[in-house]
Amino acid sequence: MSFSDPMLYAYLLVILAGFLPTDVFRFAAVLFSRRLDEDSEALILVRAVATALLAGVIARLVLFPTGDLAGVPLWIRLSSIAAGVAGYFLIRKSVLAGVIAAEIVIVGGAIYFR
Repeated sequence: MSFSDPMLYAYLLVILAGFLPTDVFRFAAVLFSRRLDEDSEALILVRAVATALLAGVIARLVLFPTGDLAGVPLWIRLSSIAAGVAGYFLIRKSVLAGVIAAEIVIVGGAIYFR
């Protein structure tokens, strides 16, 4: 790759416009978070909003899927959520266990019912 290659400038633009600004804010968040109290009202609100947004995204994926997920029956998608919650609680509140359980159900159901 030479300096006259336009792809080099595209990569530099991605780094300068995409990576560096977010990286600066991540670094600043790490520095400022040391002084925050985890039980403060502000952080409880932030955690609640983040959880609600995640729940909304998951609900939209399950109830109004697009692409290949639209071919999977609704009852399999709902069973996948139930399996994920069960896996989470059964294996000492392990997020990884919940994700794996949900993936097994949805992939298995998608393969079996195609």
